[in-house]
Parts: sequence; structure tokens; C-alpha cells
Amino acid sequence: MTETPSAVLDRLTLVLDAFDGHARQSLAQIVRRTGLPRSSAHRMLERLVALRWLRRDGREYELGMRLVELGSLAIHQDRLHTSALPFLHELHRMTGFVVHLGVLQDGDVVYLEKVGENLGKALPTRVGGKQPAHCTAIGKVLLAHSDETPATGEELERKTRYSIASPIQLSKELQSVRDRGIAMEREEAVPRFGCIAAPIGEPGKAVAAVSICGPVDQLKFDNRLAAPLRMAALGTWRNAGGTDLRITPTLQQRRPMMASQHLPVAG
Repeated sequence: MTETPSAVLDRLTLVLDAFDGHARQSLAQIVRRTGLPRSSAHRMLERLVALRWLRRDGREYELGMRLVELGSLAIHQDRLHTSALPFLHELHRMTGFVVHLGVLQDGDVVYLEKVGENLGKALPTRVGGKQPAHCTAIGKVLLAHSDETPATGEELERKTRYSIASPIQLSKELQSVRDRGIAMEREEAVPRFGCIAAPIGEPGKAVAAVSICGPVDQLKFDNRLAAPLRMAALGTWRNAGGTDLRITPTLQQRRPMMASQHLPVAG
């Protein structure tokens, strides 16, 4: 029986989703991760290679240039991303630290942008990549200002020995974030690195967040970084159109700022 278009799309999505967190996959790995019959999986993989959605290197497959091209186009067209870019680059210029833009998706932070080439190489974050929200400053500030709450009654994933593992501890941390208006983390996601994040959105809510990250012994966890972060978040929100902005938390997610607009230097 001929498959319906929706059934075909469902299977293609299964195949492409198998590459999330796994750069290269063999046919056997795809079959194991998708549950598809080997013959069906092989036909789909080869068709995706022909269409440039995937590329094959020997017996292994990886994401192809067509996905890279479309993902890049989608990101560059996103209003939030466009609005945030001047502020992200100004924060990096001012501080020398790595700057992230991220959104919340199913308990994870999805990074929409990362600015900071040299220092950024030491951080395992990437555009489109994910981290458990409770382990990151961006994630904490988004959890604290959204309706999405982490699961209770079970231990949370730990990325380092400093990660929050208890739902009760996380609940207290999120209340502290709401009180301060910003979130901080020290070596909770990556050893020797820390971050400070501020929410982007209406007061008490957040559609996204911006963070400054760097070596934990060099970051100043006070108003010297918090003030420009808040200004960047507010500028992004206003630049993007404010209350009419709707963010879909996925990589398939750039109005430029006037050249005369700059963030204030941290005091």
C-alpha cells in the first residue's frame, strides 16, 4: 500500500532526528534509533543523500549542505535573532567573553546564537545545540520566567559536580532568579566556566534570554555585567517589536539597530 505524504514525512523526520547529538551515523545506528525496517531506512537515507539533505562518507551518513543552507537562511530571517545581533556583538566587544542567545524547549536550552570566537572554542556550545536548562544561566532565567517547569520527584541530570540535582533546590534557585531578575551559574554546565543571563520579554515573562559566559575566576557576578546584560535584553525586545513577538523554540528560527545605538559601558 502506498504511504500517505504525512506518513512519509513522519519517517523522514525520524531519520533526521536520529542525527540530533550524533554527527555521523551508520545504517545500523539509524535503524536502531528509528525502529524503521533496514530496507526502508536505507532507501530514505540514499534519497536524502541525492537531495543533499544528507551526505554519505563510506558507510556513514551526516547532515548535508542543504540542511545547513536552509538552517542558516532560517536563522538569518528570524526577527529576534536579527534584533539581538548588534547587542550580542557589543556585549562581546565590551567584555571579551562569550555571549549566547537562547530559548527554552522541553526542559533544554536551544542556542540561537553564539558570539566569541577564541574563548568560544573552549565552550562546547553551538548554534542549534542544547543543554539541560537547569544547568545553565539562560535556562534558569527562562524557567523562572515561563510556565514550563521541570519534572518533580526525581533527580535532575548533572553535567558537573556543581550542577543542581534536586528539584527542591532548583525551585529555590528559580525563586532567587525571579527576585534578582537575572540568573547565574558557576561551573554547573562546563567545568571552569560560569555564566550570567537576563530574560528577553515582558516583565515577569521571557521568550528568550541572553548570557555572558567566561572563565569562572574572571567573571564578575555583580552589576558590572548584570547592567549591560539587562540593557541588551531590553534593547533586543524593543528592537524585535515587543509584545507582538512570538518565538518558536527551534533552530528553524535576523530589524537592525541604528549604528548610533550602543550599550553603556559597565561600571
